Amino acid sequence: MQLQQTMAKIQIKQVKSRINRPARQKRTLDALGLRRMNQVVVKDASPEILGMVNAVRHLVQVTEVVE
Repeated sequence: MQLQQTMAKIQIKQVKSRINRPARQKRTLDALGLRRMNQVVVKDASPEILGMVNAVRHLVQVTEVVE
């Protein structure tokens, strides 16, 4: 029997506007599921997601979800 490790979850909230941002940052926000200001999404804290969050860290607020 194999035990599955549960990945930590993070809550990502867009706190700054995407207006006048480079297209690459807009696409990153889209990939994270953030379309509007103050929208919140919960994602697994995988290396891929953390890299995307790092690319737009000046536009988002990140908190860890405690289960």
